[in-house]
Amino acid sequence: MATDEIYDFIIVGGGPAGSALAYGLSQCPNPPKVLLLEAGGDNEDKNLRVDGQRWLTFMKEGLNWGYKTAPQEHCNNREIDYSRGKGLGGSSVINFGVFTVGAKDDYDTWAEITGDNDFAWHRINDRFKKIVTVHPETPPGTDKKYAHLKQNGSNGPVHVGYAAEFEEDLLPLLEHFEQAGFPLNPDHNSGNPLGMSVLISSAYRGLRSTSKDLLAHLPPSFTVLTDAPVQRILFDSNKTAIGVESNSRIFHARNEVLLSAGALDSPRILMHSGIGPADQLSKFNIPLIYDLPSVGQSLRDHCFVPLVYKRSPNSTTPLSSRSAFWSSQPQMDLALEQWKSNPYSSPVNPWGKYACELGIGFFKLSPSLTASQEFLSLPSAEQCYLNKPTIPHYEVITHFPVHWFVPGFPTDPTTNAFVDYTCLLVFLFNAQTLGSVTLQSADPSVPLLFDPKFLAHDFDRRAAIESLREILSFTASDNFKQGVDGVIAGPKMAGEKGTDEELLEYWRENVSSSWHMTGTCRMGEVVDSDFEIKGGQVKGVRVVDMSVVPVLVSGHTQAVACERYH
Repeated sequence: MATDEIYDFIIVGGGPAGSALAYGLSQCPNPPKVLLLEAGGDNEDKNLRVDGQRWLTFMKEGLNWGYKTAPQEHCNNREIDYSRGKGLGGSSVINFGVFTVGAKDDYDTWAEITGDNDFAWHRINDRFKKIVTVHPETPPGTDKKYAHLKQNGSNGPVHVGYAAEFEEDLLPLLEHFEQAGFPLNPDHNSGNPLGMSVLISSAYRGLRSTSKDLLAHLPPSFTVLTDAPVQRILFDSNKTAIGVESNSRIFHARNEVLLSAGALDSPRILMHSGIGPADQLSKFNIPLIYDLPSVGQSLRDHCFVPLVYKRSPNSTTPLSSRSAFWSSQPQMDLALEQWKSNPYSSPVNPWGKYACELGIGFFKLSPSLTASQEFLSLPSAEQCYLNKPTIPHYEVITHFPVHWFVPGFPTDPTTNAFVDYTCLLVFLFNAQTLGSVTLQSADPSVPLLFDPKFLAHDFDRRAAIESLREILSFTASDNFKQGVDGVIAGPKMAGEKGTDEELLEYWRENVSSSWHMTGTCRMGEVVDSDFEIKGGQVKGVRVVDMSVVPVLVSGHTQAVACERYH
């Protein structure tokens, strides 16, 4: 094998965690010599930054690893999409741009679990501010009860904020939630996400921001190599990492190898390097460096189901003009050409308006959940966590452009345009099931077997039923029903409220991953609070991505992946 020069640090993976780590190292007074190896491409195409097309990038060839789960026993044996981003920026290039930081109690619990106050909310919040520039401005006339940020980051490379123009029915829909008894929250990133908000996105005025932006101004001592997948970490006789192997090339690390390949691939690299469950490694004749049975265990994720309603032309709520735009290929093509020349145009380009601003809400299910036998059967520590004041039990998102994901989506027979619709996504939080990722081959290029075990736990099924029932009660409210002309997607129910089995069957048949995979190299089980391999037998390796997170935060995870950047 060819041998390359020596670096102080080697970062494996250029997604949010690896990019943020490189950014943090670049801020040192005397930046070290760093090599970042990314398995995918450079993702330089500006077309990947079109805000209104954020929902489509994961379908582009070469940007997605295309993973699927194992057949899910409790979801009618369905294999479920388990997309992961490929290339610089990782999953932030193909995700849906939701920029949430979670709940204060998530981080304080993380600090309690590890005994390390560096993970407490007040410390984490300070680090968030260093990686983002927050744009708090909203379209003229937006009431501050819907969007009013309490904190800012003003110098970071990742730009986040609100769309320059909201769709016509967004704020009226949030008002319907308020009238139905759901509280409003003008800043879901304040540490308390509870309530209905206007979404903070990783975009600004029609232009998406990804974690690749953290790599824009690296010093000369940094080298970034793309199309360079890492097969394994190399160790000396003292079990100290000395480098990595990538496509028959060896790169040496003087200090440490920093593994940030993500919750589905960091455990794969560890296992093929000889660190993991001895029984799995021996099955495929992989030489054992350190028997660590917890590698690949404790997989956690969020999941969701959609509810879709056809809008009535007689609605008193304003209809959006989105369907006419999305139904006209010439309009979309013209708008895209205009966006390429000026994404910040005034008036706002349609690709900077439609599906660029969402409603987002986080809510508790008391007492329908906390009085249930499934809740009362949980360990007391878990009950205590779920009852903490800022911890939600479920999430709802509005204005998801579901027509792009449903073959044969209904059209108006007179115009051939997509019917106008309202889509709500209902997310299940704090599922108790722990899934796993396991070896399938001696070939390090073969993915692990991914088994999140969705809906396997009694509590998860109860929480799924109750969260769906609560949102169905909202869609049955007079204000919402006034604008509805039929159900496009929803549970089949004999009665108005639906039985437990009817609601659970809708979850089984329609559940999707939220692509928030965490925990497969969990802190306290695989790594310590300094991200080093637990037990002290292996030196020179840190795992620094979402695989280590011991608490699946109450939100979407791209911000969390970036937070521990130094």
